[in-house]
Amino acid sequence: MSPLIVEIMWNRGLTDVEEMDKFLSPLLRHMANPAEIPGLTQAVETLAEGLAEGRTLAVWGDYDVDGITATAVIKEFFVMHDTEIMHHLPNRMEEGYGMNVPGVERLHEQGATMLLTVDCGISDMEPVARARELGMTVIVSDHHLPGDGLPDAHAICDPRLEDGGPCDDLAGVGVAFMLMVALNKLLPGDPVDVRPLLDLVALGTIADIVKLTGQNRILVKNGLLLIKEAKRPGMAALKVVSDYERGAELGAGQIGFNLAPRINAAGRMGDPTKALNLLLADDFDTAMPIAEELNAINMERRRQEQEISDQAFEQAESMRHMAGLVLYGEDWHPGIIGIVASRVVEKFYRPTLILCSPEASEGLLKGSGRSIAEFNLYEGLKAVSGVLVGFGGHKQAAGMSLEAENLTALREQFNQHVIDTLGPEPLTPTLKLDHELGFSNINNTLLQELELLQPFGMGNPEPVFATQLITVAEHRTFGREREHVKLVLQDKETGAKFPGKAWRMGGSLPKEIQGRTMRFAFTPKIDRFRGIPKIDLRIRDWLY
Repeated sequence: MSPLIVEIMWNRGLTDVEEMDKFLSPLLRHMANPAEIPGLTQAVETLAEGLAEGRTLAVWGDYDVDGITATAVIKEFFVMHDTEIMHHLPNRMEEGYGMNVPGVERLHEQGATMLLTVDCGISDMEPVARARELGMTVIVSDHHLPGDGLPDAHAICDPRLEDGGPCDDLAGVGVAFMLMVALNKLLPGDPVDVRPLLDLVALGTIADIVKLTGQNRILVKNGLLLIKEAKRPGMAALKVVSDYERGAELGAGQIGFNLAPRINAAGRMGDPTKALNLLLADDFDTAMPIAEELNAINMERRRQEQEISDQAFEQAESMRHMAGLVLYGEDWHPGIIGIVASRVVEKFYRPTLILCSPEASEGLLKGSGRSIAEFNLYEGLKAVSGVLVGFGGHKQAAGMSLEAENLTALREQFNQHVIDTLGPEPLTPTLKLDHELGFSNINNTLLQELELLQPFGMGNPEPVFATQLITVAEHRTFGREREHVKLVLQDKETGAKFPGKAWRMGGSLPKEIQGRTMRFAFTPKIDRFRGIPKIDLRIRDWLY
């Protein structure tokens, strides 16, 4: 490896050769023992005992990509063991997040006598209690933060039950996979090869925006190899409708921005079972019509997202004096407000809660929140929990519900808590630079080495470099609304030139910069557009 790559790894906390080697070659043999996840051993033993007793298993998932892929992992694992199991994915519009009593009762009526939750359950006290009343064995597997109390399940498996373990950052699908890895050894017959499930694990992990370090890095890196092969018919169809070749090699960013939203759209706009059917389809001819339907649903989701975003931006603009934003639209779609909250945070850089009034919420306002790096949203909601009916989530993303008359109180209390935590002056986003990089050092060898640092995401951001003083040789805008900028940058000393693109920066990089000498923050990329690889720079920021 070049000294630059080693320095980048060192600055990211990898301070010996063995750590660096595991990072560059995250092999499955480096995975932690599943038993290191708190409660997993008891959960697996309870599952195995119930199956041995002849109990009928149902898995209860969630309507997002993490929950759908986790459900797919469990169902496919049991198919590998020649067993069909039941499942339930809640309809977001009618049931909301997590478990609910009527759904538990329906599963019991259909014959389920054992219930396994994935990506939910840690805060579902009443539905778990009802399942036990009905005589069901209940195993909760989740990755969300537990509240003050735990549900009365027979077993609870959640990395967040304790701090500091190697599996702390697993997504719900990662926990589900580790559960099946351990169960594989306890079921009758020979263990099956669970590696074909890793494409599902990678898809769900990337979509849930958890840290792509440690165990997640191993799971995603190996899962990306399977997504490239696309032997799973549903994955192949998903790539095709996302405008990729079936055998295209995709990075985490491409999956997060293109594949995952089409799976997510099913749960956000209606029935998540369509996405589950796609992932479990037996052949391409079955998968393709489902993928096309999800693609159409996603297009409608994007249209509504833009409409709601415009209204949310207008509200946020009127609240620029506030440190924490609480926005409300009565008719906003509950499946879309989380995405819009992310866009508001990106534009205004403030912790943001967005609320709406779904018809199925029985008079309650439902909301989704997103945060900035400096503010723990889960702790923030805990601080204002007196005006909430319920809440749950992570440091950066959460959901909540409240009585309509408490909206003003929430707005005031949330804003005050953000001020108390971060200070009265709004923060500005920062961009961490990895190194200065001269144009003479940018070549294919360096870019191939940078590729080894993939997958990029939270906890392992794409490296960003600074130029020396360079000249803007050419400037032009492109895109439907001329919102993007294409530059040609020239090194004054060597004369070396590279093209660069500044996405969505047409309004802030004017034509007048052509001919000027500036410094840029950038990420070098291999652009394979039209099949001809060439070096291109992604412009991130600049200094005059």
